[in-house]
Amino acid sequence: MGGLISCMSGRDGRSPSASPAPPAAKRRSSASSRRSGAKAAEIDEQALAAAAALVLGQRGAGGFDRSASVRYAAKRQQQGPPLPRSSSTRPRSLADPELQPQHLLAKDLNTKDLETNIIVLVHGGGFGAWCWYKTMSLLEDSGFKVNAIDLTGSGIHCSDTNKISSISEYAEPLTSYLKGLGDAEKVILVAHDFGGACISHAMEMFPSKVAKAVFLCATMLTNGHSALDMFQQMDTNGMLQKAQEFVYSNGKDRPPTAINIDRALLRDLLFNQSPSKDVSLASVSIRPIPFAPVMEKLTLTEENYGSVRRFFVETTEDNAIPLSHQQSMCVANPPEKVLRLKGSDHAPFFSRPQALHKALVEIATLPPVQAS
Repeated sequence: MGGLISCMSGRDGRSPSASPAPPAAKRRSSASSRRSGAKAAEIDEQALAAAAALVLGQRGAGGFDRSASVRYAAKRQQQGPPLPRSSSTRPRSLADPELQPQHLLAKDLNTKDLETNIIVLVHGGGFGAWCWYKTMSLLEDSGFKVNAIDLTGSGIHCSDTNKISSISEYAEPLTSYLKGLGDAEKVILVAHDFGGACISHAMEMFPSKVAKAVFLCATMLTNGHSALDMFQQMDTNGMLQKAQEFVYSNGKDRPPTAINIDRALLRDLLFNQSPSKDVSLASVSIRPIPFAPVMEKLTLTEENYGSVRRFFVETTEDNAIPLSHQQSMCVANPPEKVLRLKGSDHAPFFSRPQALHKALVEIATLPPVQAS
């Protein structure tokens, strides 16, 4: 967290108060060079500051330890050769910079004319609402109403991850939100990673309140299958297995209660194309993934789940859910449309925020299907 705060202090790592004020002549001579970079960094710095404030609030909430720098330092030194990173030669995040407000995609879009202008963002396993900070900013500036939900035991939700016993309990913040909507209100659900299983569960419960469902490199399961079934079929060259650390809060003779991701392997597995500042944010914010919901087989019917329009967004440089497996899910359970984010790792909200924004706006602006 100290590293994250220092990023916002000053570009040389010192706080503004630690540097003596320059002479008036020097201030005038350097003003133009400082001004040229100020606008480009403004949105990014504000978003990072907001994210840092969220993390600080989480650390003050108690209930779990987020400081990983000491605990994992020795482990990093013991690691063998580094895991393979993306074969892409694309510079990390440089081709997808934050845009100024006047350049935002869909800036002239009138969201009031859409089927719904409410977008609900559902994070993946271990993540929290904090991971959507770039996506939320872009969507809100385009006129959408955006809600990012912390699932049970995630983000700033204070529940103990080890005590979550079902997907209905894990997804309860989402289903409670949908239950509270008005009779005529609909939303677009956007899920990342294991959040796909959670929105599938919600679609089965409240199909009339979901206009569209977007699976962002997410678990798009079929009836009678679990996320564990999917992960066991994947070939990640052993990367996922190396990164997993099972938690046995009920004893080693009982099934695992949660899964931790080795912080030393976070970048290789999840963030191989993401900016370093976002990897730092994730390293102090990610929480354990409850294991019981991962094992639970979903009951999905054609009448409910099947009645909701589904879309899948592929990520081509994904080391956690490889592109080949994303495509296999789409073959087994075909969505209405498949979009692709080139150069994105498993965290497109970090590595390709503008491309993700464009894809979500494209899906949101598709007109309703006329009843035959």
